[in-house]
Amino acid sequence: MQERYSWEEGRAVSETLRVTVWNEYRHERNKPEVAAIYPEGMHGTIADGLRRRGFAVQTATLDEPEHGLTEAVLAATDVLLWWGHKAHAEVDDAVVERVQRRVLAGMGLIVLHSGHFSKIFTRLMGTSCNLRWRVAGEKERLWVVAPGHPIVAGLGPYIELAQEEMYGEPFDIPPPETLVLVSWFQGGEIFRSGGCYQRGRGKIFYFRPGHETYPTYHHPEVQQVIANAVRWAAPTSGPERIFGRAEPLELL
Repeated sequence: MQERYSWEEGRAVSETLRVTVWNEYRHERNKPEVAAIYPEGMHGTIADGLRRRGFAVQTATLDEPEHGLTEAVLAATDVLLWWGHKAHAEVDDAVVERVQRRVLAGMGLIVLHSGHFSKIFTRLMGTSCNLRWRVAGEKERLWVVAPGHPIVAGLGPYIELAQEEMYGEPFDIPPPETLVLVSWFQGGEIFRSGGCYQRGRGKIFYFRPGHETYPTYHHPEVQQVIANAVRWAAPTSGPERIFGRAEPLELL
């Protein structure tokens, strides 16, 4: 069981981490070659990997009512994973605002692969999040550049993927607060593939690999990074953020 800890009446209370995996779920239904790799959808493969590691996991997809991200679903989510690609514009702005509010209040957010162009990620980053890309089935090495960081716990010096889509610099994002992984591609490009941020009380991790025509989310070390990132991004207890007019603590 993967746990987070809150504090009640001066004692630690453990709770199972609650994860929601969100996926567009269009490629798997429209492209047989993708369905062959991910018969239960990419969200299904990611969710299964997390369940095997003890997380409580639910899934949500674009074509569900409110994209599966109702107030109730988000209230029961400690960490949200997001995979999107071809239908970013179809995500309702009201749902994006709902997710943003939850992140600012402390929900963790893990943005995967082409989710860099999602409305929620570009809004939280405040930049275009644009990049260079190429689909040529080339080898990728993701080098660990922050050894000792909890997101890369249990890994060796790099992860090697036999085939992946290339993402290359420049990547129009704010400098990560911690850069954890840097990719090298067979064609010669490099890319900041694992970056950590904080917005409000919420922790955000962008993780690059995961093109739909390759079996990346079946890779055990990719699954390990995602599981580690969920633990890292989980909400932590702390003082409530209070905004607006404040009374003085001392006599004026």
